[in-house]
Amino acid sequence: MTTRSASAKYEGLGKEGKGHVSLQSGVLKDQFYGFNTRFADEPGTNPEELVAAAHASCFTMALSFALAGAGYTDGTLETTAKVTLDKDGDGFKITRSALTLAAQVGGIEPAEFERIAGEAKAGCPISKLLNAEITLEHTLNA
Repeated sequence: MTTRSASAKYEGLGKEGKGHVSLQSGVLKDQFYGFNTRFADEPGTNPEELVAAAHASCFTMALSFALAGAGYTDGTLETTAKVTLDKDGDGFKITRSALTLAAQVGGIEPAEFERIAGEAKAGCPISKLLNAEITLEHTLNA
């Protein structure tokens, strides 16, 4: 099937270290990350933000394809993922990815939409990857 890659480099150690992350596609190239981008508000990215982006985009695409497969031809899906990083013993763990979806799909009944969205949440590859609680809240505007 498909293999994608990303790379990270960290110069220095601990809080004083400086990291850079790049994606195979080149969309991110040597994007800065470090302690303060992860645990404070310094500009740059962090692993949890990248996981949130991956989960939001994966789920939204999975739902789009599931709706198309069910015969729906028009709609708009907008998802936000909020990934929670909690203390876990001496380290940390991603414990939750909370998906919030605003959807507009013409002609779909709310119960059918909820079923299809739940299946997409469970079935998207990033959901399957995460060892965390995954929640989904949604609004549906016909």
